[in-house]
Amino acid sequence: MNWKLSGSTALALIMLCSGAQAQVTPEEVWQSWQALATGAGQELTVASEERNGETLEVKGVVLTFKDEQGGSFAANLDTLNFTDQGDGTVKVTMADSYPLTFAFPPGEADAPSSMALTVTQPGLSLIAGGSATETSYDYNAPSVTIKLDEVKDKDGKVSDVAADAVLTDVAGTYNISAQGEATGLQTDFTAKSAAVNFSGKNPETTTDVKVAFSMADLAGRSNGTLLGAEIMANMAAALNAGFTVDSSFTYGAMTFTADVTDPTGPTNIAGSATGGGVTLAMDKARVNYGTSLTGASIKMSGAQIPFPEVALNFAESAFNILMPASKSDTPQDFAFLTKLVDFTISDEVWGIFDPAGTLSREPATIILDAKGTGFWKQDIMDPNVKMEEIEAPGELTSLDLTQILVKAAGAEVGATGALTFDNTDLVTFQGMPAPTGTIDVTIKGVNQLIDNLIAIGILPEDQAMGARMMLGMFARPGAGPDELTSTLEFKDKGFFANGQRIQ
Repeated sequence: MNWKLSGSTALALIMLCSGAQAQVTPEEVWQSWQALATGAGQELTVASEERNGETLEVKGVVLTFKDEQGGSFAANLDTLNFTDQGDGTVKVTMADSYPLTFAFPPGEADAPSSMALTVTQPGLSLIAGGSATETSYDYNAPSVTIKLDEVKDKDGKVSDVAADAVLTDVAGTYNISAQGEATGLQTDFTAKSAAVNFSGKNPETTTDVKVAFSMADLAGRSNGTLLGAEIMANMAAALNAGFTVDSSFTYGAMTFTADVTDPTGPTNIAGSATGGGVTLAMDKARVNYGTSLTGASIKMSGAQIPFPEVALNFAESAFNILMPASKSDTPQDFAFLTKLVDFTISDEVWGIFDPAGTLSREPATIILDAKGTGFWKQDIMDPNVKMEEIEAPGELTSLDLTQILVKAAGAEVGATGALTFDNTDLVTFQGMPAPTGTIDVTIKGVNQLIDNLIAIGILPEDQAMGARMMLGMFARPGAGPDELTSTLEFKDKGFFANGQRIQ
């Protein structure tokens, strides 16, 4: 929680500073900052404003925000100096450090009631240039540190926790443009490294926790159109009014460790990865979200684990979803991808159910890659729409199975195909729109896998016989040894396997 909170806080403050740069004179820069803050639903209070030569000095600056659930946020920025550099740019200087406080709405019994942080950014440089309607902004800092100072529970007791997050060699640019009542924003961000450390103790359970997390070569970019806080309360309305976002974040080598000590003993988790990333895009037509991770390795040991160590590894994992964002009367594109490639686990775990090594322990892979068309009958982003009260919020019109692959324990199942759906016929297939199309399936090594499962006592003989009979109904021999193929067809309101009508 602390890492997410710290990262979002730093980003919000940098964005506010970038907004302040988007003018020609110091006064216009400061006015822009105030407008950006109030437009986001925040309140800005100031003790004094005074022009001193080329510098506008603003003192006693406090930024606050309150949400509808009863939570609040405050940043005491103290003094801001806006200096005209005489070349069409304005330099903004801030204090090397400033405090942040958060108050949380009532929640779970063990949820915090408040939190205090300190942001430290020595040597931060903020330079803005351009025009009043389209500005550019450059920033860099040798380091940015966010330190957790205090957490209180609902009774006002200070929790025994400590945490900090440190970014090094931070640099980036912002381009801001006025688009009527909206604001266009383009950003680029890099950092050499990020490190997060957390420790805490629970006196009631005598549990100690220590977590360390690091990333290298961080990079992010975004391009979007921002609207005021009031309209953003209804995402469907915001999308129709022009809100957009298209962003990505990548990172290189990553490591993490977690050490937990409780009455049962210590538990240790350590992991690493060679890289990964996150993407998010949203506009009136679509929502696209994806994650990726490569070269991952995780090791676990502890009193609750019946082995000296458990090791998990995989070469690649990915998730991506694309879907329509708004109500429509015509089919829109969607896509779905999930995959885990070359997954392995320690031999000690295999040994629990296969001590003799009968099953193949080659890396396992699962891939589901599909796309198609469909549309929503309701605006799923509208908070006033109660989806649970709608029988069918959308329609599926087509589905392409680009790749289905399951490979494990010496067996492999693969499939590809394409289907279209008749949404006027919900009777033939008992409530599902009637499909038309073909799916081709290839199965390898399944008979050997069944034999092996029988040999190690996992699969009873009678169940194995039933599985073989099902394979005989739906599949036929393929080109290779222990290979089966099947062509599944939906046509003429029926279901066929290899030309034989099943339904």
